[in-house]
Amino acid sequence: MTNSKQQSALSKEQIDSVIALYSAGQYQEAINQIKALNEVYPNTPLLFNLIGACYKSLGQLEGSAKMFETAVNIKPDYAEAHKNLGITLKDLGRLDAAVDSLNQAIAIDPNYVDAHYNLAITLKDLNQFDDAVKSYQKVLEVNPNFAQAYNNLGNLLKDLGQTDESIKNYQKAIEINPNFAHAYNNLGSALMSIGSLKESINIFEKSLSIDSSNILAHYNLGNVLNVLGHVKAGIKSIKRAIEIDPKFAEGYKTLGNIYRKLKQREKALICYERAYEIKPDMDFIVGSLINIKMHLCIWANFDKQLEDLVIGINKNQKVIGSFNLLGLVDNPQLQRKTTEIRMNSAHPKSHILSKINPYLNHSKIRIGYFSADFKIHPVSTLTAELYEVHNRDHFEVHAFSFGPDTNDEMNLRIKAGVDHFHNVEVMSHKDIALLARSLEIDIAVDLTGLTAKSRTDIFAMSAAPIQLSYIGFLGTMAADYYDYLIADPVMIPRESQKHYAEKIVYLPSFQVNDSKDLPPEITLSREDVGLPETGFVFCCFNNTWKITPTVFDSWAKILDVVEASILLIYIDNKTAEKNLINEIKSRGIDSKRVIFANRYERPEYLARYRVADLFLDTHPFNAGTTASDALKMGLPLLTMQGKSFNSREAASILTSINLPELITNTPKEYEDLAIELATNPDKLNAIKDKLKSNLSTAPLFDTKRFTKNIESAYTQMYERS
Repeated sequence: MTNSKQQSALSKEQIDSVIALYSAGQYQEAINQIKALNEVYPNTPLLFNLIGACYKSLGQLEGSAKMFETAVNIKPDYAEAHKNLGITLKDLGRLDAAVDSLNQAIAIDPNYVDAHYNLAITLKDLNQFDDAVKSYQKVLEVNPNFAQAYNNLGNLLKDLGQTDESIKNYQKAIEINPNFAHAYNNLGSALMSIGSLKESINIFEKSLSIDSSNILAHYNLGNVLNVLGHVKAGIKSIKRAIEIDPKFAEGYKTLGNIYRKLKQREKALICYERAYEIKPDMDFIVGSLINIKMHLCIWANFDKQLEDLVIGINKNQKVIGSFNLLGLVDNPQLQRKTTEIRMNSAHPKSHILSKINPYLNHSKIRIGYFSADFKIHPVSTLTAELYEVHNRDHFEVHAFSFGPDTNDEMNLRIKAGVDHFHNVEVMSHKDIALLARSLEIDIAVDLTGLTAKSRTDIFAMSAAPIQLSYIGFLGTMAADYYDYLIADPVMIPRESQKHYAEKIVYLPSFQVNDSKDLPPEITLSREDVGLPETGFVFCCFNNTWKITPTVFDSWAKILDVVEASILLIYIDNKTAEKNLINEIKSRGIDSKRVIFANRYERPEYLARYRVADLFLDTHPFNAGTTASDALKMGLPLLTMQGKSFNSREAASILTSINLPELITNTPKEYEDLAIELATNPDKLNAIKDKLKSNLSTAPLFDTKRFTKNIESAYTQMYERS
């Protein structure tokens, strides 16, 4: 509305009467009065502007636009009507026309704050981000106390990856308006995004002290509390957001993520299903739903779900996380595309820090290993000795730990095994990158990739002149700030390099191991692990979600042919056990022949391999640490290699123990060889004897040899840089 001096013959009392009706929300009464005035005072632009505002408030946007157009046709220099027309056209989705109208308003009045402000909003909607920033800057030049403009500019800069600048704008908005709850929430979100988690808690709490109904503040507070290990408080906060808005799909999805990590998978399924019901096109919800069903071995409509998943990825949709996809499809091209979708949106290359150049005067190459898992964890089980046996004449070894400081046996071992251990859990991404730069780390090794608790933004800022990915994530990182990916010729054949964004560093063998991790002295009997006294024992101790219907089909066929054989598998929840019992029955196999293994501590877990006869690998996500564990205990492992990185890991491991005869290429080959080994004791025993002989000589468990190979690669990277 307006109290413009452009009144024609209208009196102030007549205009004030219309404005009073409008302000009271009596839009139709205001329209009736304006129409009556229009009969007396025709072609008065002010009246058309006023009636346009009333139509807009009633949601009659087309009628509103026509009234504003009439106003500017009568009076072409009517800046306010041009501005109102621009806002209405934006609401109608006619963004280019909206920009034209707003620019006309600005041409008439170059300091028209409201026109600049709405132009900035419209330009952002058009993805013309640089111009939108300039428009907000003009707003603030004319009106330095416009708190909402600072807040909006902060949001825009955050989307552009300029998080430090966004934080300054949120702080300025709060300085102008100390009760600006949304600005506090946005500031907290920005602090979260740079890893300043503890600081963000106070900001979210401040937002909620101003507005206790702020859904996003409750949600964000719950997220950060959960990440910092305050899980119950985190769940409570997210549930509060859902109580305020029962259709808050993001809240249900995040609750699902938390319950999944807590291994409360039935609760996670309920949350994901509710999120999908509310918002089926929400980012990554389809993948989360499929993944939790894989954890629970719910395979109804599995093929159709995969088909829809592939269609979504090919349309560049955010349908599934990169790690979750690895267990579903054997397609490196699709895997790369999925990761590109995530990296381009969530982890673009950051220019917040200056360009980093190689450090030329080091007497030793400084290696930085970055991980959230320097504790009892499969990655540390494999890599612990690597840090210890690095050649200190040529290398200085740093560990950057952004996981919890557990002080368990493995955590303490790694602290002792590196030259410098940096606990950076509570530091921001930027501060960690700056720390690495201040220490002049030459080569940064990301051991986490896109797995849980990854901090990819550290690498997006360039923590070191050379950056590479190893062992945590079995695939391309699909970003140009990762220079190298470590592999071997089995993991990535030369013809497959096109599916990886990084330069491939070929080592003789891919997987490092800990030669000090010796077989336990304890012995378990078949009875100890719940097995009958007789019958050939197939086993698989891979994660439950790696078991696909196709793999299970093969296992059922094998059991059907190998009389009285048993399948011993590790399943981590009762729902999955019940579902697999039904699945094996539906394939015509007595469910008593599938035995579910209990979770054991590592000594008992390793000893259990001795009671089995053959390890059956999963596909497309192979055994990794479990493959090495089985072979270490003298148990042959049968795998089917595919096309992707993760579907060739077990083949790589078998090659490095010199047992290529256990690598197959099709389900039929896999099934036939399993049956042959189970029914031909001489052949199986010959393989077991060969395995036993190879354990002390083959590359797989020769940590010193592996270390020399990777050091040679590091040296070449450093010299080339």
